[in-house]
Amino acid sequence: MIYLELFLEFLRIGAVSFGGGYGMISMLSEMTASHGWLTESEFLNLVAVAESTPGPIVINMATFIGSAQGGIIGSLVATLGAVTPSFILILLIAAVVNSFLEYKGVKAFLGGVRPCVIGLILGTATTMLLSVLLGIGKSGDVPAPDVFGILIFALICVFSATWKKLRGRSVSPILLILISGALGIFFGYISQEII
Repeated sequence: MIYLELFLEFLRIGAVSFGGGYGMISMLSEMTASHGWLTESEFLNLVAVAESTPGPIVINMATFIGSAQGGIIGSLVATLGAVTPSFILILLIAAVVNSFLEYKGVKAFLGGVRPCVIGLILGTATTMLLSVLLGIGKSGDVPAPDVFGILIFALICVFSATWKKLRGRSVSPILLILISGALGIFFGYISQEII
């Protein structure tokens, strides 16, 4: 039954994921590919949509994947599966928060988990960068650079660095998403005119 499968898969991911949604992206990618729920291209599009909509990325992704596989009920059970472990853990931590973080074992555990989370995030970012900008999805693929994608990425990086230098603070991610979308529309129009 798809509903139970969605709940259990997202429960598993929610239970073993540290570092928030970005740390979960690699596991979500592997899960959707192993079940045949989404192609790599569909998954990357989903990440972009989940990032640009309000709310935590993993909740958005669970909702979208669940909806694609089981409609409204699928989205509800996938989202419930993803949040249940965190909800229970936060309830437990809140009950003992004052003394919990003072234990050397807890500090050591969190100190060990942080590098892993950074590695997961960097690995996912690298995989997405190679796939989206260079068209390399797996080992042995011939690079097929997305010229407009690379140009948009470069423009966003320059804009972000310039903004930070002039304003002394980082640019809003929402503004970056809106600018990227506008550039995508603009370059999409140009590519249609060239063809």
